[in-house]
Amino acid sequence: MPHRAHLFSLRVAHAFREACMDERYTGRRFFRDAMAGLTVGIIAIPLSMALAIASGVAPQYGLYTAIIAGFVIALTGGSRFSISGPTAAFVVILYPIAEKYGLGGLLLATLMSGLLLILMAAMRLGRFIEYIPEPVTLGFTGGIAVVIATLQVRDFFGLPVTDLPEHYWDKLATLAHAFPAFDDMSLLVAGTTFAIMLLWPRLRTPIPAHLPAVLGGSALAFWLNAHGASIETIGSRFTYLLADGTQGAGIPAVLPAFQWPWLQPGPEGQVLGLSWDMVRALLPDAFAIAMLGAIESLLCAVVLDGMTGKRHSANSELLGQGIGNVLTPLFGGITATAAIARSAANFRAGAESPVAAMIHALVVLLALVLLADVLAYLPMPAMAALLVMVAWNMSEAPKAVHLLKTAPSSDILVFLTCFGLTVALDMVIAITTGVLLASVLFMREMARMTRITDVTDDRRVVPATLPDGWQVFKINGPLFFAAADRVFGELAELSRHSRGFVLYMDGVTILDAGGLAALVKLIGTCRQSGTQVVIADLQFQPLRTLARAGVVPEEGVSRFFPSLEAALEAVRSGRD
Repeated sequence: MPHRAHLFSLRVAHAFREACMDERYTGRRFFRDAMAGLTVGIIAIPLSMALAIASGVAPQYGLYTAIIAGFVIALTGGSRFSISGPTAAFVVILYPIAEKYGLGGLLLATLMSGLLLILMAAMRLGRFIEYIPEPVTLGFTGGIAVVIATLQVRDFFGLPVTDLPEHYWDKLATLAHAFPAFDDMSLLVAGTTFAIMLLWPRLRTPIPAHLPAVLGGSALAFWLNAHGASIETIGSRFTYLLADGTQGAGIPAVLPAFQWPWLQPGPEGQVLGLSWDMVRALLPDAFAIAMLGAIESLLCAVVLDGMTGKRHSANSELLGQGIGNVLTPLFGGITATAAIARSAANFRAGAESPVAAMIHALVVLLALVLLADVLAYLPMPAMAALLVMVAWNMSEAPKAVHLLKTAPSSDILVFLTCFGLTVALDMVIAITTGVLLASVLFMREMARMTRITDVTDDRRVVPATLPDGWQVFKINGPLFFAAADRVFGELAELSRHSRGFVLYMDGVTILDAGGLAALVKLIGTCRQSGTQVVIADLQFQPLRTLARAGVVPEEGVSRFFPSLEAALEAVRSGRD
């Protein structure tokens, strides 16, 4: 099926080859890519630092991620407009890993997740994005948004809290206990930043709202600090070690350097080290990262397909994400995946190919080298306000409200389950439970759709009267394990006093192992009671299932006919 080829294809650099080699790449297209890359690069600088801080590491690691992953994934992936880097969705996974295992553990888990993504691509699992229901997606993204917003309360209000507990309800208790000691100057900076982000779009300028918001908040914080306030900035909270052994404030103006993740600092600042026990301990986290990375990157690609009319290669995108997440932690970058907001901005800015994403990575690199001293003045309350807005945007609250108002009760149950489990427990538990619950509820609905009807007296189906003691039953719907026992139980009750009956099965599209077992059991019951079974008009899949199982006609017990007309004629004439 050519229209589904994008779900099965796999090749390195699929999007780059398609956009820049299979199609003619001109100077005009490069100029459009350069302008889009510059625009998104400027957007990515404060976002990357804010998301690194929210993930529990220093801000420069977010910049390293945008540089390495942003370039590598664009070059090797399967979606021509996706922008990859640190994203808000990962915060709920990465923050606990950084707290428990330190930077080294986080980078090692990222590398392991990259290997898992490459394995998923090799197994052609990209097509399974089709099987994640929307209530599951909305539930876990909404839950992630709530957790991210909660993590920003400390910096938004300038609360005197150094570390937050691991569990969500404990976090709320700690923040509530510290809330009376909030800093009004920090709140003023955060509120100003947030207000600018809300009001700026009304001016209808091409400049993204968060840039003037961060600049305005930074200017206000600089002025307030100059007049005696103590608003935290990146420079006051984060430090790094210089080559001469002295400490620098903010972020280092140096290129990311190669270092094995297990040689990076662990939870107590010591070298993490590599052992089988460490790999085994990090494996569940790596699996969670890989699953979320696959879901988010492919959802982003699907959204871009809808905006652009292009087709991404799902498995090639997984491969690019895997390669990027293997290479990025070797240079100090944290987990990366495609970012929907930045990718959409990239397309709207005029991007033509993955070259735009590669240029975006170079813009972030230049900012790291040339503007490190300036970036140190960014205030933490402004960064918190930025992330609160990111959390709101990723929550897709209007979609969630629409679902709650209009969706069937089963979808609402799935949404609320995923939302609650993401907030209270764990995102992987939430997604797994949500998919399983959605599957069970779907099977229940499908089972309810499978019905058996007595059509003996319906002259549109049975034109002529049948001999005494004969009935005709029509089955509509799939005969699978969740429906078969009920349907054949009803049939046994309806045909209790019959000499025989015709099963009209043109409405049965699927017969699985459970349905087959129930049908064989019915034939066995009829054999014992002396009731004849005539099966008519089987579709291809049920017919193939019966043939593979070796179910054949039995004289005096069961017969098969290709059409209802032939079956009724045989019954009326008394033929075997």
